[in-house]
Amino acid sequence: MGYTDTDKLAINTIRVLAADATAHANSGHPGAPMGMAPVAHVLFNKIMKFNPKNPKWLNRDRFVLSNGHACMLQYALLHLYGYGVSIDDLKAFRTVDSITPGHPEAHDTPGIEVTTGPLGQGISNAVGLAIAQAHTGAVFNKPGFDLVDNYTYAFLGDGCLMEGVSSEACSLAGHLQLGNLIAVWDDNQITIDGDTNQAFTEDVLKRYEAYGWQVLTVGDGENDLEGIEAALKAAQAVKDKPTLIKLTTIIGYGSKLQGTHSVHGSPLKADDIKQLKEKFGFNPEQSFVVPQEVYDLCNAASSKGAAAEEEWNQLFAKYSEQYKAEAADLVRRQTGDLPEGWEKSLPVYTPADAAVASRKLSEIVLNKIYEAIPELIGGSADLTGSNLTRWKGAVDFQPPATGLGDYSGRYIRFGVREHGMGAIMNGMSAYGTLLPYAGTFLNFVSYAAGSVRLSSLSQVRNIWVATHDSIGLGEDGPTHQPIETLAHFRALPNMMVWRPADGNETSAAYYVALTSKHTPSILALSRQNLPQLEGSTIDRAVKGGYVLHEQEGADITLVSTGSEVCICIDAVKELAEKHNIKARVVSMPCVEVFDAQPKDYRLSVLPDGIPSLSVEVMTTLGWERYTHEQFGLNRFGASGAYKDVYKKFEFTPEGIAKRAIATVNFWKDVPNIRSPINRAFTQII
Repeated sequence: MGYTDTDKLAINTIRVLAADATAHANSGHPGAPMGMAPVAHVLFNKIMKFNPKNPKWLNRDRFVLSNGHACMLQYALLHLYGYGVSIDDLKAFRTVDSITPGHPEAHDTPGIEVTTGPLGQGISNAVGLAIAQAHTGAVFNKPGFDLVDNYTYAFLGDGCLMEGVSSEACSLAGHLQLGNLIAVWDDNQITIDGDTNQAFTEDVLKRYEAYGWQVLTVGDGENDLEGIEAALKAAQAVKDKPTLIKLTTIIGYGSKLQGTHSVHGSPLKADDIKQLKEKFGFNPEQSFVVPQEVYDLCNAASSKGAAAEEEWNQLFAKYSEQYKAEAADLVRRQTGDLPEGWEKSLPVYTPADAAVASRKLSEIVLNKIYEAIPELIGGSADLTGSNLTRWKGAVDFQPPATGLGDYSGRYIRFGVREHGMGAIMNGMSAYGTLLPYAGTFLNFVSYAAGSVRLSSLSQVRNIWVATHDSIGLGEDGPTHQPIETLAHFRALPNMMVWRPADGNETSAAYYVALTSKHTPSILALSRQNLPQLEGSTIDRAVKGGYVLHEQEGADITLVSTGSEVCICIDAVKELAEKHNIKARVVSMPCVEVFDAQPKDYRLSVLPDGIPSLSVEVMTTLGWERYTHEQFGLNRFGASGAYKDVYKKFEFTPEGIAKRAIATVNFWKDVPNIRSPINRAFTQII
């Protein structure tokens, strides 16, 4: 295999850069980068296939740093191998607007595949990347044309292994026999609180063997470069199992504090850095120094990667001649653009059409569009029959040897693993060729809140098909009935939360979710049937909020979402016939999209001069931004038939009318009623 003094110098350069950057920032985690520098060098210099001149080359190997606090390890590598991270960028580590933030962020730094930091997320993203590779290869590879055969490599620490999300994702990875996934466990026996023997004494290797992984060990992660390389190659050789390599390292290797938790999350002291540099042959009076021979060694590896891409480009050119349609489709997918005319497949409804639950309307959309959007791939967390996420004739994504499907299948059986499912979707999106969706009950999207947050932060296009969206699910009761969930996710930046009221709004929700390249979506869908509404159209609903029922000289505007919109329509009749009150109705399927409309449009929907009342069987939190008064459910629900539950909480035409009358009476003597949209103090950054 052959390792020289220059290899050792490169490893020590990574260690010293990590020490310098964290000290310069007076913040950060030097320990893991110093301990993992040898495996990082072997992986990048000897094993991985990549081209820094084109970080988005499709067939590159993917690298995920799941223990994202060790990001100076990755930033040092990106600098050494020519990804456009300069020495000045390393000096700007953890400063505002730098491309070297405190944890890796995919949209800040070239060469970062996924945003990591919350432990367990990265390795779970890596499972998604591996799924995406397996599927894309199964669809596009042809005899003699192995276009897509890359590996996904992930580094992870003890914390990642403790977090439940990684257990969910890695269990599924073993079932799926993802031989393209190789994980390296930084077994340094240290967490923030101290030695892992305080809380983490399980046999991890037996657990991963039980998951169906190959497990390997390297006992000396600081010096046995040949052993590290051999383990990585042994991992590559096994095609029907993911691999976990237990690599024993010394955290903070070379520091006076090596092997202790003190070097985990605090910069080294000046005297420690001085002795570290002297030990490794660096000038202690200089900082951020990279010897030229290290640059030369890394540049040679990068040049091999560039040559590999050029060879791939020639292969793809030949592929394009024989498989023109497939080649064009593969190129298109990487742009994020959808096939031309796909939207013509979206169903359109009239009031004459039957009442249908919006979860069923979602299923109808999926059945209409799956052929038009071949990159659409999805599944459910063991609720297929309830979420209605599987189109007719779908093939499961399964290992071919199982006889349950194959890797070209587009339906994923995620199992009861909501959090892992969300993180896996993030990785699938990041791969660049797929558009994933997944189903569960709306209440249990909260189980995946950590992954959902990273979807938004990472700017990936995922779709949550979140059914059983309210107290309307009925008999399952408060444990399953979401109250705070929509407010939570509506508060999340860069997240669209849709709660459609009928078929046209469901089609609109899918249209916007599918065409928004950098924003994930949650579709909150009903179990109970909803009528097709007069005045509802896709064109109106794609604005997020619109006037469903106009009334000249209106006394009040009722603003609602989902299953309560049709009740508001009935309340309009109640108010007119029994109380001589004129009401308008606004349907607001997505407040985030509505907020993005011009102010003039928003004021045309919710104008000055008319009091407004929101109606939604959820917490009222957030509705004060749009309406003067709110009617909601600031308590948990109840178990019973859904109509009885709605009646109990007065979400009926009479109950809405009662609150509308109170609103009109309260505001009738207020001159110049201003819409909440026109409040001068409302500012959104």
